[in-house]
Amino acid sequence: MTHQAERSESSPATLYVGANYHPHDSDPRQWERDVRMMKEAGLTVVRLGHLAWDSFEPADGQFEFTWFDDVMDLMHDAGIGVILDIAVRPAPLWLHRKHPSISITDSTGNRLYPNTRYMVDVGDPAYREHALRFADTLTRRYAAHPALLAFGVDNEPGDGPYSYSETVRSRFVSWLRGRYSTVEKLNHAWAGQRWSRRIGDFDEVGLPVSGRTEGAPERLLDFRRFVSCEINEFLLSVISRVEENAPEAHRTGNSWYYTEAGRYFDYAEIAYSGRMDRDGMGFYPGPSLVDNTGLHEALLGIARIRLEADTPFWCTEFTTMTAAPGSVRKSAYASLLMGNQMVCGWTWQTMHGGEEQYLQGMVDWDGEPNRKCDEYRQLAKEFAKIQDCGFPYRSRAEIGLAFSFPSQLASAFLPEKHDVQLQTCFDAVLDRNLDQRVVDVSRSSLQYQILLLPGVALMDEESAARIRRFVADGGTAVMTSYSASVDVTGQVFATARPGLLGDVFGIRIGSYQEPHVLNELAGGKLRGEELDIVHGDRHLRVEAPRIDEIHPRTARVAASAVGLDRDYPVVTVNAYGKGRAIYVGAPARRALIDIVLDSELELRGIRPDLTVPPGVLARAIDATHLLYVNLEGESKAIATPGPSRSVLHDHAHADDGFTLAPFDSDLVELFPRPAPSATTI
Repeated sequence: MTHQAERSESSPATLYVGANYHPHDSDPRQWERDVRMMKEAGLTVVRLGHLAWDSFEPADGQFEFTWFDDVMDLMHDAGIGVILDIAVRPAPLWLHRKHPSISITDSTGNRLYPNTRYMVDVGDPAYREHALRFADTLTRRYAAHPALLAFGVDNEPGDGPYSYSETVRSRFVSWLRGRYSTVEKLNHAWAGQRWSRRIGDFDEVGLPVSGRTEGAPERLLDFRRFVSCEINEFLLSVISRVEENAPEAHRTGNSWYYTEAGRYFDYAEIAYSGRMDRDGMGFYPGPSLVDNTGLHEALLGIARIRLEADTPFWCTEFTTMTAAPGSVRKSAYASLLMGNQMVCGWTWQTMHGGEEQYLQGMVDWDGEPNRKCDEYRQLAKEFAKIQDCGFPYRSRAEIGLAFSFPSQLASAFLPEKHDVQLQTCFDAVLDRNLDQRVVDVSRSSLQYQILLLPGVALMDEESAARIRRFVADGGTAVMTSYSASVDVTGQVFATARPGLLGDVFGIRIGSYQEPHVLNELAGGKLRGEELDIVHGDRHLRVEAPRIDEIHPRTARVAASAVGLDRDYPVVTVNAYGKGRAIYVGAPARRALIDIVLDSELELRGIRPDLTVPPGVLARAIDATHLLYVNLEGESKAIATPGPSRSVLHDHAHADDGFTLAPFDSDLVELFPRPAPSATTI
């Protein structure tokens, strides 16, 4: 059974609209007013408790819950479900004082005062002991409360600085012993002979300054793997407390794991475990209604947290702030196409103090609701209309999009990171209104027709074997430049690239070339990173910092960069087994990806559910309900496949379709076609 099948379940016919609320920030006399306003706005869920450990445990072992009991009772009386975050970070100041080892030590050896949130070493045993005690106490207290909908597991677990303390180094050494067993194996993996950095004993291991590209990449990679292991181990232990104490409660969170400035970790272990049965995130597409760049990035965020889960997704935080009028609604409907089930505004009330006191919420500083509250009220009313129309949406993806935590780290040394190429490929599929799944190849059964491998720099043997089987069994793999460059240790393959897959793609990749240098020899026809690419009878102009020097073996050349000192193959196609392996010798660029995708989609007969104008997202939610989202500022003519009516606007459409207003959304219900009348002979 695949992970996807293991995680599937019957989804409730419910869409949630709610808010994040911080009762510990306000006078208890305001709670009844706020809850009444939430109910009047139609909110059905509220997220409570995050970042508030010391409000529940103000001193070591001294738990105070009576005040929060009142909040939970108020929510229950109002019919509002509660997501109760287990606020295991940030740790209270009393815990930093009792156990200084939990505090962050910077790379120069200075122990830092926790002036901001997430300043804690999650691998520290003393921290874990107290955090799990808190999680156990909190989940036991509220497991049976009728308002409880779910427990939230931490908040933004990938955020916060790395610690370089001696206790971290000691744990890292233990982790390396378990991974390599001998210093000889460690030296081989770390290229210890380079620059006289051979390790004679495990105790000589130091901590690399993670987050920088300077230094030996193999050591940085292993340090980040170690940190990732500790984060996953800790989060899974918190999830275990929920499973033991509250087996009927959902498990969710704001699982933002990929902040470049923080402790970016490998969330795939948790995602594929199925134990976070409502994967969640903060959905922040930016304030613009017109510019869709941030929206595309936020939609990819759902995909890279959800991975191959079939359970509904929860946006446990959703933008308010300075969002332009209409942008919250547009983003909310777009998120439904990714399987989202919840829009939970961050935050209910604009805060009066602290670092986020100017991040505007749904209610102003004086308690008066603003236009964003009005927009959430509208969403709540509309979602109540459509929630029984097939939601949450279930993906029918035939395209997989590979993402790899170690490749993201390895690509830090390249001109373009793995996730930048990932976004380009995601956008290309999204704009075609086709479902796609972000997958971890090493864990996935790859039940797709097309697999995109955008700059998957690190290629391990398990992933290579799965890709090989996928193509041999009839799939199409599309790999872009920088992929399969380094092995599992982070060292460049000594064999021909693409490492472990050269025969599958039918090529050998030698050096790379830089167009800006070659263009100096091209007589001024092209400038900078420009490339002229010929693909059949089509001519493309793209820019790229590098192209691969591809030497075809069994592959045929489908496109070449021309007008340089010679023609350079840029796209090759190789038959392997029952399938095809396509290599794009440049980083993912829409012009190239579009040509390759169009050809493969046509070959395989993959088409979207609905035909719509550019700039419209659309899906058949089920057999009779169609969702359309206009991302652009002009009206769009929508052709429906039969007579229909607008569920949102309560009116019938013309038989041939309707006009979708700028930035508007509509859920359309198809009328059943009349049965043909009987004919008497």
